[in-house]
Amino acid sequence: MINCIIGSGVFGLPSVIAGALGNASPFAWLFAAAATGLVIACFAEVASRFDQSGGIYLYTRTAFGRSFGIAIAWIGWLTRLTAAAANANLFVIYLGEFWPGAKSTLPRLIILTLLLGLLTAVNYLGVTKGATQSNLFTVAKLVTLVAFIVAALFFVAFKHLPLVISLPSGPPKLWLHPVLLLMFAYGGYETALMVGGEAKDPRRDYPFALALALIVCGLIYAMTQWVVISLLPGSSMTDRPMASAAQLMLGVWGARLVSIGVMVSCYGYLSANILGFPRILFAQAEHGDMPQWLAAVHEKFRTPHIAIVIFGLCLWLFSLIGSFQWNVTISAMARLIYYASVCAALPVLRRKKDVPEAQFRLPMGNLFALLAVAVSLLLFPKLDSRGLLVMGVLALCILVNSIWAARQGLANSAQVQTVGTK
Repeated sequence: MINCIIGSGVFGLPSVIAGALGNASPFAWLFAAAATGLVIACFAEVASRFDQSGGIYLYTRTAFGRSFGIAIAWIGWLTRLTAAAANANLFVIYLGEFWPGAKSTLPRLIILTLLLGLLTAVNYLGVTKGATQSNLFTVAKLVTLVAFIVAALFFVAFKHLPLVISLPSGPPKLWLHPVLLLMFAYGGYETALMVGGEAKDPRRDYPFALALALIVCGLIYAMTQWVVISLLPGSSMTDRPMASAAQLMLGVWGARLVSIGVMVSCYGYLSANILGFPRILFAQAEHGDMPQWLAAVHEKFRTPHIAIVIFGLCLWLFSLIGSFQWNVTISAMARLIYYASVCAALPVLRRKKDVPEAQFRLPMGNLFALLAVAVSLLLFPKLDSRGLLVMGVLALCILVNSIWAARQGLANSAQVQTVGTK
């Protein structure tokens, strides 16, 4: 869960948030954590009702029906592809510490192909290998972040530098876009919910994992922002804020060491996503909302190998065509839609008699759901022309998929009736 959350956001966004909010920027991470907490609380109860793979697709399909589930699945795909693509691009940005030409067209193509190809192959060969790799990278990224924070605090104390911070100020409108971007940084936990059918006891474990992951990530995020703005004046901010801060503390080798840690962390985030999110395509096919061959399981490795390869190829394409910031914006926008949808599913699932009882029941759950939906709508941004184009293509895909699924359902019903008559 932590590996799915901690990714490019904490490594690439501190400079963006500091540029917008100055020394009050650590509070933006806390406000985003509070908003995310409303959503996560709803996710915890909803997830505790299911032990099948599919995550957000399964939850919304069960609550609101087939067509709604299909729409959320496509929105989920867009969100995770753009989030993972942002991490792949950040990997290339930090690689520039060692190879300044890494961001050029041909080197970038080669790097992204090797990076994503290897991860796809690992997860193709087995869920155990993928999960083990994901856990190792989780430890690596936490060590990197905690070491950076501790080193920065010692440096500030040794140099008798102040830890700068200001109280929140300015109109609420000033804070909306930064908090929206930070909702991206706190997102990703939904990917870990995708593999419920392959987990030991998801109905019991998911609520605990969600709560613990939010607490850990919130503390790390706020502290990272705090030490970055304390070490780097606004004019010194770059697209590699942690590397720049490390260079100030430890010189060139410090920047290189942190850059290695960031690249390892981005790689781990990609590993977690390629492990988890192809299962939503598998779940769609398993429920008849996609062609059945997409639910194929490899005879030897017991993985949904076709779904994994498709996700890997799509991720490679989004990584090539979109920059870090473009992918972050699209991902943050799209995920607000399914956050609101899953939260709205909470009171609906409570009334459904054919759904298993929740192993975790959220106190005042209906109120939490209402507040979470309201926050999601409040943060939803205005779309530019590129965003409108993306959403238009997405709507077309949803429409085509829904028509296909409806026709398949009618064909299957007719076949059953024919067999029954015979």
